[in-house]
Amino acid sequence: MALQAASVVSSAFSVPKEGKSSASFKESSLFGVSFSDNLKAEFSSVALSCKREFKPVRAQTAATASPAITRGASEGKKTLRKGSVVVTGASSGLGLATAKALAESGKWHVIMACRDFLKAERAAKSAGMPKENYTIMHLDLASLDSVRQFVDNFRRSERPLDVLVCNAAVYQPTAKEPSFTAEGFELSVGTNHLGHFLLSRLLLEDLNKSDYPSRRLIIVGSITGNTNTLAGNVPPKANLGDLRGLAGGLNGLNSSSMIDGGDFDGAKAYKDSKVCNMLTMQEFHRRYHEDTGITFTSLYPGCIATTGLFREHIPLFRLLFPPFQKYITKGYVSEEEAGKRLAQVVSDPSLTKSGVYWSWNKDSASFENQLSQEASDAEKARKVWEVSEKLVGLV
Repeated sequence: MALQAASVVSSAFSVPKEGKSSASFKESSLFGVSFSDNLKAEFSSVALSCKREFKPVRAQTAATASPAITRGASEGKKTLRKGSVVVTGASSGLGLATAKALAESGKWHVIMACRDFLKAERAAKSAGMPKENYTIMHLDLASLDSVRQFVDNFRRSERPLDVLVCNAAVYQPTAKEPSFTAEGFELSVGTNHLGHFLLSRLLLEDLNKSDYPSRRLIIVGSITGNTNTLAGNVPPKANLGDLRGLAGGLNGLNSSSMIDGGDFDGAKAYKDSKVCNMLTMQEFHRRYHEDTGITFTSLYPGCIATTGLFREHIPLFRLLFPPFQKYITKGYVSEEEAGKRLAQVVSDPSLTKSGVYWSWNKDSASFENQLSQEASDAEKARKVWEVSEKLVGLV
């Protein structure tokens, strides 16, 4: 998401511990406001990271056999029907823009998987989405029971599943204390990672049954989870450590609410969840791509400075972040453009390579980007997978 400069802008404000709305500036200058010299350097670093075009690299293509899933019905077949795609978090932001782009193409029926049914309905109507090309279904990723109920309801609809897009996310950068999911997991990781992990695992069977020519499972990543970028090095940095908090259940009682076992930090919890998302994509690829032919990918669509993901940030941040992206970093990407990019990963015949983390350069051309050392650690991906299986009740 559009968080590559968010931590920097956030660090320009000091918020009282009780989380009130008053904010004070540190020294230096931006938009006529004072900041410190240290923050000047950070703004410069983020500006470079938003402009930087990474050299394309080859994604890992090795896959390990899985006895549970075999190649599906689409092998060697073609279908002329509309594609059927589930998009989580499709009631606003990137998810809505993606759903709109796909629905308006006339080639896709979009299942908008959302927590707030009425909000999604109003959003779809306001966006002018063709009614015959979308269906809204309830899904609360902060409840594993809701995830299972969604899967049951989807199967009762008897729709095929050709593409699954795991997009929804929770971001609580100013939270002083953790919030928790229905099962007691820290909210950001419980929603962004564990909810999507269970959803993806359960719907893998449905993807494999599809007769669509190109079946895909897409998990939205973030530049902020990649410490091989300047933006990814803005504190607090993503770091899963030895997974002791995750293994303990992230409940804040008999274990830390943070994956690495450290003190709670809302911004870091989000970044850690994105690392888990990118590791999960790669583990799906290693375990299932060769045997199923399903394409597993992740992506970073660009700096969406106006996204509702920042709705829980302080008002001054929400005011200054968009112009900072537009006029300082020049890395601003509209929700509409970002939605088209994600829709491209859903449907473009040229983006069928599995195990890839997609990005776009300043000319809006897609390329294979490089993940950080932690976000591409095969052993850590395996451990995250195995711990997550236990937490969501799959083993």
